Amino acid sequence: MATRLLAFFSLLLALAAAPHPSAAQDKTITIFAAASMKNAVDDINAAYTKATGVKVVSSYAASSALAKQLEQGAPADVFASADLDWMDYGVQKKVIKEDTRVNLLGNRLVLIAPTDSKLTNVTIGQGFDLAKLAGDGRITTGDVQAVPVGKYAKAALEKLGAWQAAAPKFAMAESVRAALAFVARGEAVLGIVYETDAKVEPKVKIVGAFPQESYPPIVYPVGLTTTAKPEAAAYLNFLRSSAAKAIFEKYGFSFLIKPVS
Repeated sequence: MATRLLAFFSLLLALAAAPHPSAAQDKTITIFAAASMKNAVDDINAAYTKATGVKVVSSYAASSALAKQLEQGAPADVFASADLDWMDYGVQKKVIKEDTRVNLLGNRLVLIAPTDSKLTNVTIGQGFDLAKLAGDGRITTGDVQAVPVGKYAKAALEKLGAWQAAAPKFAMAESVRAALAFVARGEAVLGIVYETDAKVEPKVKIVGAFPQESYPPIVYPVGLTTTAKPEAAAYLNFLRSSAAKAIFEKYGFSFLIKPVS
């Protein structure tokens, strides 16, 4: 009897020590990505999970907010920023592995209005009077002090001589998607967002495009965090693949590197 009990307990211990099949496969990667990347990254994550079985959890916000969250210890494996400054910040704060970062995507800056707006085909150039164009209405973009789209927008307006007159009419948003929503709801008569954002919101229309020489190149770097799980490297590689390139380009991003696969 004692022998049988001993064998039973030995079996229980062996079962407890053995890796559970579902636990072995239950891997999750977390990506912190700029708000403007949401639609494309959602599609990429679905494709990656289908191909590998690895679940990807995404958190979308302004790059500034995400970088500060990483600095404060928020758990994430991958960071995708909408500008170089906030990726640099992550490297300086030692939350990003500098040798893994790559400048992955490009984008363009556009002027949008609600679809029922009478504005159309606005020529944006030197001397462009954005304040007059807005009339009594509000203009929106991301916070020009921190949110990448806002920083690009302010740079463009300053270069074109339009910032000083238009500045009092701006309602600053916490992210580019928040700015997009203000225009979609008619709370702002004009907005400055990325071309990719305008393309995914049916309640807005592009009324003008900013000359690319009027603002610094819009670059999206991606990289692993210093606390990234080992399997996150394969996901980062997938972001650099031909499959990811096709998805990003479908949403209007330009792919800045040669695909790795």
